[in-house]
Amino acid sequence: MSDDLSWMLEDALAIPHALHAVLISADGLQMSRTAEIGRDDADKVAAAVSGLQSLSRSVGFFCGDDGTSWRQTLIEFDGGWVFLNAAGGGSYLAVAASAEVDMGDITYRMQQLVSRLGKAMSSARRTDTVTS
Repeated sequence: MSDDLSWMLEDALAIPHALHAVLISADGLQMSRTAEIGRDDADKVAAAVSGLQSLSRSVGFFCGDDGTSWRQTLIEFDGGWVFLNAAGGGSYLAVAASAEVDMGDITYRMQQLVSRLGKAMSSARRTDTVTS
C-alpha cells in the first residue's frame, strides 16, 4: 500500500495508556505503524500477530463458530494488553496498551478506527499502468 495511514493509527493512541498501533496485511506484513514503534519491531509484531490471528480462527469451533467470523484476539501480560482486531480486506489492527488502559474505551476506539481504515483502504487510488 502506497498511502501512509500512520496518521490514522495515531488516533488509537488518544486513549490514555495506549502505547503502539500496527496495521498488518493478510500475509503478515506491516502496512503502517505509529511513530512510537520502530520499523523492525513493527515487522516482528506483524509476523507474530498474523500467526495469532490464524490460531485464533482455528479454535472458533470451540465457541460454536467455524472461525470465519473472527473479530478480535486479546492477550494479557503482567505489563499490559495486546488487542488484535480484524480491519477489513484481510488486514488486522494490533494495539498495545499498558495494564491501566480502560478496555472498553480502547476497544471502542479501535472499532471506530477499523471502520475509518476500511473506507480509506477501499478508496485508495489505483495505479494501473495500462497502455494503449
